[in-house]
Amino acid sequence: MPQRPDFWRTVAALVAVAATCAAGGAAAQVRAKADLRCEQASEVLEYDCTVGLVDSRTNEPLTGLAVTIGADMPSMAGAHSLRPVVAAEGPAKGTYRFRLALEMHGDWALQINLSGATQDRVVRDRVVRVLRFEDGRVGEAPPTRR
Repeated sequence: MPQRPDFWRTVAALVAVAATCAAGGAAAQVRAKADLRCEQASEVLEYDCTVGLVDSRTNEPLTGLAVTIGADMPSMAGAHSLRPVVAAEGPAKGTYRFRLALEMHGDWALQINLSGATQDRVVRDRVVRVLRFEDGRVGEAPPTRR
């Protein structure tokens, strides 16, 4: 290993540049928080849903994004899953609306995929929420034991 002082200065400078680049990239990345609400629609096993998306650091609404929602039943992996549906931007800033047509009642993991640009940043994220869909009622699914 070289014992020259300039070698170690170069190594230290490279480490500092790499750390600065990594911190800058992380600071620019937007992570979303999702407030998800679903209500039973007029058809059996159909639900009208609204998701509110905000930047997890600033709580600013995330607007103008492409949002798709997929769903599958964690208890029956691969057996029951829905093709992703496209959410339409709602009237309130950061809200998106969509309709789910489920195959059966139970716990469903909803994958909320968002992409696009907001303010001065590029957004690409996925938020997963597990909801329990029952006849006439939708709520958070209780945690599972593993």
